[in-house]
Amino acid sequence: MQETIYLAGGCFWGTEKYMESINGVLSTRVGYALGEKEGKMPKVHETITYEQVCAGIGYAEAVEVIFDTEKISLSQILKEYAYTIDPTSLGRQGMDIGVQYRTGIYYTNETQAPIITTFLQQLQQEYPHPIVVENLPLLQFIKAEEYHQKYLTKNPNGYCHINFAKIAKKKQSFINENNYSKPEKNVLKERLTPLQYAVTQENETEPPFSNEFWQTQEEGIYVDITTGEPLFTSKDKFQSACGWPAFAKPLDPNTVLEYDDLSHNMLRTEVRSRAGNAHLGHIFTDGPTELGGMRYCINSAALRFIPKKDMEHEGYREFLPFL
Repeated sequence: MQETIYLAGGCFWGTEKYMESINGVLSTRVGYALGEKEGKMPKVHETITYEQVCAGIGYAEAVEVIFDTEKISLSQILKEYAYTIDPTSLGRQGMDIGVQYRTGIYYTNETQAPIITTFLQQLQQEYPHPIVVENLPLLQFIKAEEYHQKYLTKNPNGYCHINFAKIAKKKQSFINENNYSKPEKNVLKERLTPLQYAVTQENETEPPFSNEFWQTQEEGIYVDITTGEPLFTSKDKFQSACGWPAFAKPLDPNTVLEYDDLSHNMLRTEVRSRAGNAHLGHIFTDGPTELGGMRYCINSAALRFIPKKDMEHEGYREFLPFL
């Protein structure tokens, strides 16, 4: 069983390249959807050029996606599409600005309309601002010039507004940020020790070799001291000569955020917790090769350790399989 949907997500070079990578997608081609506005109804053309579209006459750069419904559903296609766009941005995706770069889902089969509507309603719940993704029947789709077809396959170093690495990281997310909330600073000041507060809220660094967890080898999970959000596990912890707890990777790569740190007259990468925005430590590339080569050097004062035997009682049962 085959089905077709038309997706506008900014520059169609990147959208096509991404959709081609999805298992179950059979074919793609890029073109121009909808049409020039003339009164209330778009004007239909038999042909249109890229230069005319770029003049902002009303067309959207779009990708025709034909997929195998036995391998992937329309809802799943739309979920993949959502990874590639900012649905709250009107007439802009990445560095591309103009009406032709708007977002939209266009259908030729009326049975697809309610599926698209439900998807967009669910997507709205993820954003505090209104989403502006069009949901319309496809009036027309004019195939783009041949040099646009499979552009990034022909030109691997060509411009692409989609961050494939960022999407791959996001797909690994399984910890719900909304389950962990950061208390007010006055609450944290009462709840944390002076050292814990100084490290997490004021970017201080605890002394090496004389902190709580640098030598801990017991099985368990390490969570953000400020919110309880899971960050690391004992499975990824290794002994390091640095004097602080060292981890090869986070439990969920999305719970630990990276920032440039220019303090102390050097360039380092700081890591902070997602839900609590707490300073955790820094990341380096001198970790064990067999573990991936990374070393997350973390302050013990930024962590709370929950032994394996206590995880179910503390509400972390779902993370036991990761130990």
